[in-house]
Amino acid sequence: MIVLCKNSYGQITPNPNEYEEQKPVLLRNEWSFGIHLHTSGWGIEVKRGRNITAMKKLMFETQFVSMKHPKEVKTINPLYENSKSYVFGKINTLNILRASAGFRHTIYSKADNTGVEVRVNYMAGASIGFAKPIYLEVYNEDQQLETRRSDPETQTVEDIYGRAPFTEGLDQIKIYPGGFVKGGFNFEYAPFHEDIKAIEVGAALDIFPTPVPIMALTKNKQLFLTFYLTFIYGRKW
Repeated sequence: MIVLCKNSYGQITPNPNEYEEQKPVLLRNEWSFGIHLHTSGWGIEVKRGRNITAMKKLMFETQFVSMKHPKEVKTINPLYENSKSYVFGKINTLNILRASAGFRHTIYSKADNTGVEVRVNYMAGASIGFAKPIYLEVYNEDQQLETRRSDPETQTVEDIYGRAPFTEGLDQIKIYPGGFVKGGFNFEYAPFHEDIKAIEVGAALDIFPTPVPIMALTKNKQLFLTFYLTFIYGRKW
């Protein structure tokens, strides 16, 4: 009798999850700091965020930005040595404090740590404009240098030596309350999951009930539309 023996081998079924890349744990909170450049000035910002879902985040933001009038042109008086630059006709500097809340939606997630995540933001909130009077160093009738409030109706470019120190007029700041909306795209490229490195581009609109006087002898605005670019750095946890 011939007995045929056959070796049998147990088949190993591979685990389909064994070779999949493990996704990072969702970090629900974040904070960030940004340098904000826009078409009428620059500023700084601080953001705080919390995930509602994996693709949607509630955001809170505070910004402090400068705002220029489109007709501002710096000049110096060539009649005097070491004269200081100033803007003829400018009567106030405008800085705006913004406080807003909104949402960020992820529309394209990172494929890996070397990728870029694309998000869309929309925010709304309050704006507070701080208009500080501008003071100039001006030669009087006796050719003595005096510090006077900017007044292009009584001052000439020949008499102005330059701008006075920024501290002049701080006690005369006038406040303009208003509103603020913005929207933009955020591109996050940090190589580590806990870090935030991003660039944001978009548009912002500050709205005030009345025109804010920045320049004399020309029309001043109550709506300030700007386009911005922000460099953002922060952490998630």
